[in-house]
Amino acid sequence: MGTWLTWLRDRLPAGGGLRDEDWAARHRLLTLLLAVVVVGVTVFGALRPDQGSTLLWTDLLVLPCVVAGTLVRHRRLQSVCVAIGFTVACGGFVSLSNGLTEAHFSFFIAVAALALYRDWAPFGAFLVATTLHHAVFGVLMSSHTYDHHQAMSHPLVWAVLHGVAVLLAAGFQVVAWGLTESEERRAQDNLEESQAQLSVAFDETPVPMAMFAPDGRVLRTNAAYRHWLRLPDQLPADFSVRDVPLVAVNEEMTAFDRAVASRDPITMTRQYRRTDDGTLIWVELHSTPLYDKQDKLRFIFAHCMDITSARNHQDELRRQVRHDTLTGLLSRKAFENDLAGMLARKEPVSVIYLDVDRFKSVNDGSGHAAGDDVLRALSARLARTVPSGALLARLGGDEFVVALAGPPADGLRTGQEILASMGQPLDVSGNQLPVTVSIGVASVYGAEHTDDVVLAADTAMYAAKRAGGNRLEVFAEGMRVSVHERIAAEARLRQALAGNLPWTLPLWFQPVVSTVTGQIVGAEALCRMRTPDGRILSPYHFIGAAEETGMIVPLGEHVLRSAVDHLLYWSGHLGYVSVNVSPRQLAEPDFVPKLADLLAAHPGLDPARLVLEITETALLASTVDVSERLATIKRLGVRIALDDFGTGYSSLTWLKSVPADIVKLDRSFVAGLAEDQRKASIISAVLWLARSLGMSTIAEGVEETADWEALKAAGCPAVQGFFFSPPKPPEEFQEMLLSGACVTPMEQFT
Repeated sequence: MGTWLTWLRDRLPAGGGLRDEDWAARHRLLTLLLAVVVVGVTVFGALRPDQGSTLLWTDLLVLPCVVAGTLVRHRRLQSVCVAIGFTVACGGFVSLSNGLTEAHFSFFIAVAALALYRDWAPFGAFLVATTLHHAVFGVLMSSHTYDHHQAMSHPLVWAVLHGVAVLLAAGFQVVAWGLTESEERRAQDNLEESQAQLSVAFDETPVPMAMFAPDGRVLRTNAAYRHWLRLPDQLPADFSVRDVPLVAVNEEMTAFDRAVASRDPITMTRQYRRTDDGTLIWVELHSTPLYDKQDKLRFIFAHCMDITSARNHQDELRRQVRHDTLTGLLSRKAFENDLAGMLARKEPVSVIYLDVDRFKSVNDGSGHAAGDDVLRALSARLARTVPSGALLARLGGDEFVVALAGPPADGLRTGQEILASMGQPLDVSGNQLPVTVSIGVASVYGAEHTDDVVLAADTAMYAAKRAGGNRLEVFAEGMRVSVHERIAAEARLRQALAGNLPWTLPLWFQPVVSTVTGQIVGAEALCRMRTPDGRILSPYHFIGAAEETGMIVPLGEHVLRSAVDHLLYWSGHLGYVSVNVSPRQLAEPDFVPKLADLLAAHPGLDPARLVLEITETALLASTVDVSERLATIKRLGVRIALDDFGTGYSSLTWLKSVPADIVKLDRSFVAGLAEDQRKASIISAVLWLARSLGMSTIAEGVEETADWEALKAAGCPAVQGFFFSPPKPPEEFQEMLLSGACVTPMEQFT
C-alpha cells in the first residue's frame, strides 16, 4: 500500500512552484472573477423573484469568501476560501436555475479556473465541496439540484456521476498541470545550465566585467574586475559605481552617465587616475544596456580593458614618427608638417640648414657607432643654442635644419650663433672632437610650399661647403645655378657608372718624361666622362659630385682596374701607371683587400709598376691609421706617390712619416721657377731631401721652356705637364708611346 501511494505521489504534480508575484497575480484574478460571479448570480437571482431565499443564502455564503480571499494573510487559506466561494456560487447558480443540467457546466468552468493556483489545497477543497453539494443537496433539495425525475429518485447515484465528471475534468487539468511542471523543470534545468555557463564565462574570463543597476549599484563583478581594481571578493550590498577606485581625468560626463543615456552599445576610451596609488591608466570601456519589455532599463553590462601599455606603445610610435630615433629631434616628416603650419601664419620664417663637414670620414674611419655619438652630441649642442620655440630637426645622415619665425636678421643671428658654438670641440665619449659645419640660411614670407625654403637653405649650405666649409652663407638667387649643376653632374655620373664603363668613363693618360733621356717613363691615368651625345668632360664636371655622394668609391675602383688593364697591354713599352686615390677610397675598410685581389688576378704584373697617388689632403682628412694602411700597400709591392707636395701645412713632416716612393712637386712651385730664386732654392732642398730618403721626384705642371731647363739643371729626374703633352686618349697616347722617339721640347713644338 505504501509503495503504491509513493508511486502515485511521484506521478502526481507536486503543486506550488509559482513565484510570489505570479501567485499573487493569479489570486487577484480569481478573487476578482469570484466577485464578478457574485454580481452575476445576484442579477440572475433578482430576475427570479421566487428564489429570493436561495439568492440571499448564496450571497451570504459567497461574500465572506471574497472578503476572506482578500484579507486573510495566509496564502493557502486565501486560495481555499476562493475555492469554496466558487463552489457556493456554482451551487447557488444551479439552485436558482432549478437544477437545470446546463447550469452544472459552471462547475467545469470553476475547476479549470482554480487549476491556475497549481495548488492541491484549493483544487481539492473545490472537488470535495462539489461532490458534497451534489450528494447533500441532491438528497435534501433534489428539485433544486436536478431537473429530471430519475436524478431526483436516485440523488446519490447522480451525485456520484456528477462528481466523477468533475473529477475527470479536473483530471485533465491535473495532467496539464503535471505536463506544465515537467516543462518548467526542463526549462529550469536549461536555465540553470545556461546560467552556469554564463557564470563560468562571466566569472572566469580574464577580461574585467561588471553589471550595474541604473542607479549605479554594482550588481555583479567577476574575479578579473576585482583583481584589476584591487577590490575584495565580497563587495558590500550598497557598493556603487561611485565607490570604484578610479577618477576620470578631464571628463565632464562620466562614462556611467553616458552608458545610461545611450540606448545602444557604446565604446569609450578614457584616462583615469587610480585612487589607491595615483597612477594614470587608459581604459577602453564597452557598455551594453539591457531593457525589459516595458522599455525600462534593467541593468548595464560593461567590460573594461586596461589599454595603458597599448596606449603608451602608440604614443611611443607617434613620438618615433615625429622624432628622430637617434637624436630625439624632430623627424623630417614632423618638421615639414610643423613648418607648413608656421608658414601658414603669414609671417617671416627663416630656415637654417647645416651639414657636418667631412662627416663621412668619421663614419668610415671610426665606425658608425662613433658617428652616432657625434650626431647625438651635436644635437644636444644645437638644442642648447637655438632659441625657444624654434623647430629643430634631423633630416637624415649628418644634415640638420632649424626653422624660426621672425625677421631675417633673427635667422642670420641664430645661424651665426650655431657656427660660433661649434668653435668648441664636442664631448664624444669622453674625448674632445673638433667638428665644423657648413650652414645655409634662407628667409621667406608666406611661402606656399615648405620644400621651396628648405631647398633654398640647402642651396646656401652647399655653397658654404663648396667654399671650404666651416662657414655660413645666406641664400641668393644666383646660387640656384650651382645647385642645378650639381644635380645634373650627379645624374650624369650615375648614368655613366650604370653604363659601359670603358666607354662612358674612359681613361686618358698624361706622360711622365725623364729629364735625362727625354723618354716616356710612366703615365698618370686621368678619368674622363663621355656624355650620350659624345662630348668628353673633364673631372671638373663630376669629381665634386662623386666625392659628395660617395660614388667616388665605385669610380675609383673602375679607374684602378682600367689602369691595370692598360698597363698590362703596354707591358713592354711603359714603365708604370699612376692612379689618384681619393680620401674616401683610402678610408674604405676593404680598399687594401680589393687592391690585393686585383693584383692576385694578374700574376704577370709587377706591382711596382702601379703607383697610387695620395694627396696630403687625403692624409689629413682620413680618420684611419694612414701609416699602417700605406705600409700594408707597400708590402703588396705597390709604390706610393705623395701628390701635390708643398700645398699642405706639414709637407716636410709627411716626407718623413709617409712611406712614399715618389714626391710630386705641385705646379705652384714649378710655374715661374726660372725667374724666382726662392722657388729654385726650395726645389733644390726638396730634391736633396727626397734623394736622401730614397725617393724619386716628379715636377708637375711644366709648361714653359725656361722651367724645363731650370728643372733639368736642378737635377729633377722627371717632369710632367702640357709642355710635353696634355692628357690623351689611349689610342693617341699609345701612338706616342710606341713611336720610340724622345719627347723633347724641340719635337713637341715643331
